[in-house]
Amino acid sequence: MELKDIDLNLLVIFNQLLTERKVSKVAENLGLGQPAVSNALARLRKLFGDELFIRTSTGMQPTPLADQLAESIGYALGMIHGAINVKNSFDPATSKRSFSVGMTDIGEIYFLPLLMERIQKVAPSVSISTVRNTTINLKDSMEAGHVDLAIGLLPQLKAGFFQQRLFTQHYVCMFRHGHPLDKQKILASDFFAADHVAIVSAGTGHGTVDEILDKNSPQRKVKLTVPHFVAVGHILQSTNLVATVPERLAQRMEKPFGLKYVPHPVELPQIAINLFWHAKYHKDPANLWLRGLIFEMHADK
Repeated sequence: MELKDIDLNLLVIFNQLLTERKVSKVAENLGLGQPAVSNALARLRKLFGDELFIRTSTGMQPTPLADQLAESIGYALGMIHGAINVKNSFDPATSKRSFSVGMTDIGEIYFLPLLMERIQKVAPSVSISTVRNTTINLKDSMEAGHVDLAIGLLPQLKAGFFQQRLFTQHYVCMFRHGHPLDKQKILASDFFAADHVAIVSAGTGHGTVDEILDKNSPQRKVKLTVPHFVAVGHILQSTNLVATVPERLAQRMEKPFGLKYVPHPVELPQIAINLFWHAKYHKDPANLWLRGLIFEMHADK
């Protein structure tokens, strides 16, 4: 098959079908009629000799060949998009752009206060919204441009994405001041003898830590399990529970909640916190500006 034999618009429709999984939604996004999208799909099927998308009760599901083609076609379209828009400019001082950033509750606690303070000064009309990668398909949403950036420990964002290391950090053991473990160093036996709050943060890499801690003998005595970190400060403040949390989150919670943290007595992996963006928007001026701002403010130099 030669490039001259392919209509680029067909690949645009193919890429949209991968994201939306509905002919009607693709037609709406591209300003086309549904028959036009259906006709384009028929041409794609003939071109590749494969069904590509199978109609199911949950939408148009890609075939193995479509999945195989997805990364290369998405990347190629992203490079073309970046090339033809390279001269577009972005002026943060006057822009009214709204950005969407994927992050966890830890990210909101750690990044947003300083980021919003800076944005109010240099880009007063720019707005930010955050999304949880557990409530959306983060990979597809970033490819479609619905989410501009993502921050965190996100092992699922690999092919088709750029990433930049912001920092690495350790896990620490955290509890209230005056807790029986309130000393400079605690032993593993002290840690496992205490009562714990466990944070099950679905869709992130933090689950690895729970697996390590719960394979120990003896195991943690988990008295409370919560699905996010945002309530941990309030919980530790008024109980004798202890928690295993990332160090930079502990730094943010220490003073407001009267807490203390110490090096963790169990050997745990470091956390690599990265900034992610889709290849399609690698040269987009607005995307460049926001990720540059985040890197400038939060990256370990």
